[in-house]
Amino acid sequence: MAESKVDMHTQLFVGLISSLSSQAYMQMGKLKNPITDKIERDLQGASLSIDIIAMLKEKSKGNLSDEEQHFIDHTLKELRLNFVAEKDKPESSDQNRESPETEGDAKNTGTGEEAAK
Repeated sequence: MAESKVDMHTQLFVGLISSLSSQAYMQMGKLKNPITDKIERDLQGASLSIDIIAMLKEKSKGNLSDEEQHFIDHTLKELRLNFVAEKDKPESSDQNRESPETEGDAKNTGTGEEAAK
């Protein structure tokens, strides 16, 4: 495969994982929904988004560069940590938050079988 095609595929892969990750953070209430301009919480949706990234990791096993593997591993780890932290918060605490910037820097926490690892 030509070098430029490899670079393009890496950029597309990183973009896809980043998009799914941002969606999961938004569903965890860590980022504002750009459509509603509100912080919303949908932990079931966040769990699904994290599980999709985990599935992509599994399906692409052996086909990723070291950098891509590190990126997806790090993203899943951070998502899972954040998910567990959000899951443990009382339901009413997310209603009082004004901005995700006031929350901690922890971003990634996983779900499903991966969160147990």
